This record gives sequence, C-alpha cells and structure tokens, in this order.
Amino acid sequence: MISSEQQIFNQIEKAQSILLTFPMDMGGDALSAALATYGFLRKMGKNVEVAASPLNDQNGRSFSFLPGFPAIKNSLNNLLKFVVSLDITNAKVDQIKYVVNQNRLDFIISPKDGWFSKEDVTASNSGYKYDLIITFNAPDLESLGRIYDNNVDFFYKTTIINIDHNPANEEFGQINFVELNAVSVTEVLFQLFKDYKPELIDEDIATCLLSGIIYKTKSFKTPNLTPHALAATSELIKLGARREEIVNRLYRSRSLPVLKLWGRILNNLNSASDNQLLWSFLWQNDFATTGAAEDSLLEVIDELIINIPQAKAVAIFYSLKENPLADDAVDMPPETISIHNSASEPLFSSQALIYSVKNISALDLVKEFNPEGNRKIATIKSTQPLRVFQSEVVKILEGKLEKIGA
Repeated sequence: MISSEQQIFNQIEKAQSILLTFPMDMGGDALSAALATYGFLRKMGKNVEVAASPLNDQNGRSFSFLPGFPAIKNSLNNLLKFVVSLDITNAKVDQIKYVVNQNRLDFIISPKDGWFSKEDVTASNSGYKYDLIITFNAPDLESLGRIYDNNVDFFYKTTIINIDHNPANEEFGQINFVELNAVSVTEVLFQLFKDYKPELIDEDIATCLLSGIIYKTKSFKTPNLTPHALAATSELIKLGARREEIVNRLYRSRSLPVLKLWGRILNNLNSASDNQLLWSFLWQNDFATTGAAEDSLLEVIDELIINIPQAKAVAIFYSLKENPLADDAVDMPPETISIHNSASEPLFSSQALIYSVKNISALDLVKEFNPEGNRKIATIKSTQPLRVFQSEVVKILEGKLEKIGA
C-alpha cells in the first residue's frame, strides 16, 4: 500500500500549477512552512504560488526577512478563464478585432475565404489556474478566511493536500498528513523533504523551516519541546539555517512603543486558579500614549506563556470607548451611572483578546459572548464598561478552567 508521504509527492510531481495557503491567524509556523515549501517546489521546477488572507502587522513585520516573503499574495486572481472557440474547418481567419459596446464585448473576425456560422462558435471554461492545493496548519477550510470564502467552488473541485500537526484538524483534504507528535508543521515538512529529496534543502529553505520550529517553541522555552525537534534543529543548522538571524528578528527586535505597552500590561497583570488564568487590561489612551498597535498584544501574550508555563488561558481586556464625563476613567467604579443622550451609539465599547493553550478552545471558553477567531485566539466585544466586562468574563473563565482541570 502506498504511504501518505508517497501520495503527497506523487500528486506534486503530476501537478502543473500548485497553490500554497495557510490561515492568516495561525502564526509564524504556518507562514514559515508555506515559504519553505515554496522554495522547495521551485527547486523541483514546479510552477507554485503562495496566497493567504492579509497578514496582521505583527507577522508582516516579524517574518518579512524570510526568503520568498514578498511572493505571498492576498487574493486569487484569474482562477478560471472563459474561452470562446471558433471552428475554422470551413473558413480561415484573416483578422481579429474586438470592440466594447456598452456592456457587450464584440469580437470581429474577418475570414480569408468562406464564411462562419453561429454553429462554429462555442464557449467553455479553461479549468482552474491551479490543479493542486497544499494547506498548512489549517484546522478546516473556513480558517483560510477570504482565500476560501471567495473561491469555495475552486477548493471543492481541486485536490487538497492537508499538512498539520494539530489534533483539531478536520482532515478535509484528499490527502491528510497530520503528525500529532511534532511540535510544528515545519518539523513535519523537514522530515518529508528529507525522505524525498534532501539535496534540495538549501540555506534559505532550512532557515524557513527552522524559523517555524523556533517560533512554535518560543526559542526552545516551551514545555512541548521534544528531542526530535531539537535533533531537527541541529540538522537544519548544519544545512545552513540562519538561527541567529531568526532569533534576532523574532525575539530581539522589540520596538520602544511595544516595550512601553508591555509595561502597562504587566503593571495590571492578575492571575487565578494557580496561574492557570492570566489577565490584564488597558485603557483607551494606552495605545495612543505608548504608540503601540493592537497587534502588539500577541507579542505580550507570547512572553507571558513562556514565563508562566502553567497558564492555560490569557485574557487581555482593553477599552475602545470610555465615559467622556470622567476625568480619569481608571478611577471610575464599575457601578458608575452616566446620562447618555444618544440611542444609536453606546457609551462604552470594550474588547478582549482570549488566548488559549494546551489544546483548549478559546472559542469554547467564551462562547457566551459570540466570539470571533479560532481555537487558539478569540476576540469578544461588549458595550459594558471595561471593569464590568472584565469581571464577568474572568468569572466565566475561572469556572470553565476549574472544570477542565478537575
């Protein structure tokens, strides 16, 4: 019986044009995997492209040093071509012109001899631009965002190779390669590449693969680190992977605004359930005062997870709109009553970012608040004052984490 590994490369060898894609919110491991595969398949002589929904600013800044990063597209254009065919058995073509007449495109064909009839004209679709799709770290097709949403028919009519290492994967592909014992999808790919054509792994491909492992293990600080991942790291460095460059770009290049934001979050940090739950909060003006953006919150969460390994969930609450009557919103008690003369616009707007680890679904933790996002990162919103919202959510999170730990 043919193995999954053989099936993968059999499909790749047969494919004329290959699309690589990944969820935009799955972090640097999936992105690094796509770029490593992009380099590997190009060395095989394959026509290959990478597309994903627009990356958040954090991933755009942090991983822009990787080879192939500029090749990532944010949409799929010209997927399907419409072909108008003319049978020239009974008449040869002399000239072809076209004119646009309002909402109509007219082709004007002059024959050398003979004449054409309407029966000589047919129309058809040329087939999709890509005949193979490879996904990385995608639990389901919906996680691919607008790349999938805008091209559903294409995904259902095209062969998909689904490569992942997460137990939540729904195995939606025609070929599913899910290695649960790997710490990252880049580790999975390294083994696939080694078993197939190790001579194609150059310094750039090795750097992409190593960046995924380093990102997923927080530079080898997470408890999921395995001997196999360390062995893969050693081999990749021998192949020329630029470890120092990766670490410098991912972990040693924090901007001053981000560091200032970290300070405010750490100053407001709280914990519960023996540090299984961590939470902090920011006020509306904290982003403007520090000069940091909302996407910097993920960097802070990464650091909290590294330094408090028993954490199962991290919540960051922040205010988008506060009581304009209060001189200092920080000192405003939760029971504050304000008079508001606008029925169309809420007086308060609060938001929370919920990050879960250890195979706990962030969406399930806060399902009462109609969350958006995925199993790892969920976003919830409220028109309550920040402190009221925070108190309500933290109480629910504590109860659910206690049940999980029981």
